Amino acid sequence: MALSAGEEIAVGIWQTKVRRLLDEIGWADEVVASRLFVGGAVLAISAPIDSLYTATEVNEWAWDSTEAVLTGGEEPASLKETAERLLVEMGWEANPELLALRDAAAARGVAFLFDQHRASVGLGTGSLAWPVEDLPDPEAVDWGAVHDIPVVMVTGTNGKTTTVRLLASMVSAAGKAAGTTSTDRIEVAGEVLDEGDYSGPGGARTLLRDRRVEVAILETARGGILRRGLAVDRAKAALITNISADHLGEFGVHDLPSLASAKLVVTRVVEPGGRVVLNADDSELVAAAGRIAAPVTWFSLDAANPHIRESLAADGEACFLEEGALVLARGGEQIVVARVEEVPITFGGAARHNVANALGAIGLAAALELPVEAMAAGLRQVAGTPEDNPGRANLIERNGVHILVDYAHNPEGLLALLNIARSLPAERRLMVIGQAGDRSESAIRDLARTAWGLRPDRVIVKEMVELLRGRPAGEVPALLVDELLRLGARPESVTQAGSELEAVRDALAWARPGDLLVLLVHAQRDEVLAMVRGA
Repeated sequence: MALSAGEEIAVGIWQTKVRRLLDEIGWADEVVASRLFVGGAVLAISAPIDSLYTATEVNEWAWDSTEAVLTGGEEPASLKETAERLLVEMGWEANPELLALRDAAAARGVAFLFDQHRASVGLGTGSLAWPVEDLPDPEAVDWGAVHDIPVVMVTGTNGKTTTVRLLASMVSAAGKAAGTTSTDRIEVAGEVLDEGDYSGPGGARTLLRDRRVEVAILETARGGILRRGLAVDRAKAALITNISADHLGEFGVHDLPSLASAKLVVTRVVEPGGRVVLNADDSELVAAAGRIAAPVTWFSLDAANPHIRESLAADGEACFLEEGALVLARGGEQIVVARVEEVPITFGGAARHNVANALGAIGLAAALELPVEAMAAGLRQVAGTPEDNPGRANLIERNGVHILVDYAHNPEGLLALLNIARSLPAERRLMVIGQAGDRSESAIRDLARTAWGLRPDRVIVKEMVELLRGRPAGEVPALLVDELLRLGARPESVTQAGSELEAVRDALAWARPGDLLVLLVHAQRDEVLAMVRGA
């Protein structure tokens, strides 16, 4: 919530108000939390899991009462009246069967998941689930069939989905059924259960209740963490790919250290004996590493990175690139998992971001104790095609034109894509770019500046109607065009299109054999891929 001034005073009043109401309704043991940021604060309380709607009423009353103090306005209902009303609501909402099942699962050391529709115990092949309104007595549950499976979490700014797919390929090569969630889909052993953005806890719960899953790999996005938390409270390992400027200004995250803190939440659930896999080439992660309790496996594109050298000196675990080889070091031994040229998505090493993603996946695979042979086979099997890794550096040839399709949506992701584009021969280069409306003006202009680094012969700036996110139509394209012209692009070389599909049609009509088209695709990926392939 946005506060114009006096944030600390307002939060202090709210804390007093909410604590008094929690005590009054018998929730004295619940936690009160707040986080101040420039221009506002995040206010939160914990609550019994069968009284979450009542908890929202607690928070709303405390804030309304705080506003009344700050503004001199009319007070809401009294503390006593509010407590009496909420006690009645708690009675309506109470679900003792849910609490009993949770406690029984905890006593047996297995996971418990719940949402407004279903509750479950165990994970994957060891899970059992029921409707929330029809839960069994814990004594009637076949606990002998209930167990957990290994869970790993993948977060970061760029590379999450690709890393998830690389690790899933390794798990499959090891003979196990991998289940994945990502910004694209929920998938189990190669079968797509549903398409869409499932990088939050809802998608994770759906996957973890699928009794085919032997290893769960969860893409865990910043938005889901900040809005809804994590789906599980225990994981075998967690990976953070990198931290760069993206989505800044949302949910009180205004700078890179705050963004790193949000993503580091995944490290808190790594169980004893587990590992946290971190990018040693990322300064934000290096700075934050001291706050992590679990053992760290560093990965780096440079074998001489200080953290890699420290790990090697201590006979610890590390993954690094050395003379074209992807190396896993553990227990004093250095093992070549694969060479760069064997991993299709690295484009022979030109896609250095995918070399880094491969190293991160190796670190997670080591935490899962997968055989090195399965790691190597998994890396070789992900071809970077639309089938294997849709919308991530897909290179397609059509009538002598090379077309590079990618999801890059921030300057760092685009810079990685341009490294691939520069490695490809081209008589002329065209780029289709666009940006969602929830980015700041400076972030939108940064994207244009990065794109101009390729010096494309033509740029088509697309409108993203599906992703206006509060901005009027035409505003984001106008900013991109203005920045490109300011950088020196010829006015006749920069045009606009009303949609992603219109932009791609224009690009294909312009192209001739020998050209390279670099298409940033976000909202209509499947339709674009079909169009590019002539389907």
